[in-house]
Amino acid sequence: MGFKEAIRTCLFEKYITFSGRASRSEYWWFYLFLVLCLATFAIIFAVVMSMQPSNTAIGVIFTILGLPLVALYIPLISVMVRRFHDRDMSGWLVLVAMLAGAIPYIGVLISIWFFVMTVMKGTEGDNRFGSDPLKLEHSEDVFA
Repeated sequence: MGFKEAIRTCLFEKYITFSGRASRSEYWWFYLFLVLCLATFAIIFAVVMSMQPSNTAIGVIFTILGLPLVALYIPLISVMVRRFHDRDMSGWLVLVAMLAGAIPYIGVLISIWFFVMTVMKGTEGDNRFGSDPLKLEHSEDVFA
């Protein structure tokens, strides 16, 4: 799965879909997209703040830039859950990891564990959460 396909899948096809599985490429391409959006919004916010706007203008700009970011976190959590499903793990572990990540010192260990889980290869073949996202549906038609 490529960059554009991962964004299309996460934002339009599976925005709040917490069932099924997501491949590593789907997760990491969408994560890269989120990081690029965060960097872009941070640059815009820094440029606007350098102009020394009033407090009201800061609030309006923060709201205008913040709402799209909040809207991007919903599909991020959704693709995280599907990524855990690909590893044959419960999606509820994402919530546990997010809550435990807020605990000092333990949060670092949870973050490392979370990173390792998203990097590792998913289970091959079908698992209890669905079919393998990397398996071709019609493999016999590929070379026909």
